[in-house]
Amino acid sequence: MKVVIPAAGRGLRFLPATKSMPKEMLPVVDRPVIQYVVEEAVAAGADDILIVTGRTKRAVEDHFDLSPELVTPEPLPAMVELDRLSERATVHFVRQRQPKGLADAIACAERHVGKEPFGVLLGDTINVCDPPLLAQLSRRFEELGGRRSVIAVEPVPDSKVSDYGIVDGTEERPGVYAVRHLVEKPALADAPSRLGITGAYLLTPSIFAAIRRIEPGRNGELQLTDALNLLAEEEGVYAVTFQGTRYDIGDRFIWLKTNIDFALKDPELRPRLEPMLRSLRL
Repeated sequence: MKVVIPAAGRGLRFLPATKSMPKEMLPVVDRPVIQYVVEEAVAAGADDILIVTGRTKRAVEDHFDLSPELVTPEPLPAMVELDRLSERATVHFVRQRQPKGLADAIACAERHVGKEPFGVLLGDTINVCDPPLLAQLSRRFEELGGRRSVIAVEPVPDSKVSDYGIVDGTEERPGVYAVRHLVEKPALADAPSRLGITGAYLLTPSIFAAIRRIEPGRNGELQLTDALNLLAEEEGVYAVTFQGTRYDIGDRFIWLKTNIDFALKDPELRPRLEPMLRSLRL
């Protein structure tokens, strides 16, 4: 399976930390976010991964390259793990020349993807799911006929509705919605539901023709929701819920929370972290 990872966003919510460092390279415990995303794709069966970067994102490419300066007589465990990841899937890179939105970033993958369905994971979002989220979407894609794009959604609180693309659809079976329309970041009063698009997709290649037909929206960007709305009209799109937890690292608070959650799963860090957290609650 081919997977596309858009990683060209500017990371404005993390300035000044992301002035010269890609937000996808922000660490969660001891690994950058982008490594978790690639690990997730590989766990779902991806053997060919295209990361869409932009200017100032060179560090992302360097992270998955060989590092002769780190070769030591005794292999470093963390580097062995990273090298094994790179062996399990071929990682390619292409640049989005201008920050023109998520749809434009995905369009950069057209020649690489070809005529087959492909997965999309965002470069700043970690999904902790069993089975992996893309594997869940792939299973749904096949169950639902293998002809319509499938997007992952989850219920979002009222306070967050205006931060998401929201689904207007009909529930055909538990957790499966036939999409009528997607509304990009609506006001709460205008939201057709509380189902928010989470940023994981199994897309048909028809998405590329749809992207070529849409007009720039907010901030001059091409919105993926606009292209998906065309697909919903012409070939159909399904929105599906999933089992697992999503961490949006583009949010500063969630990035901090993710570090704590992941550190508490680490057998070395947990015994040292728990007493500190208990003391902070007093």
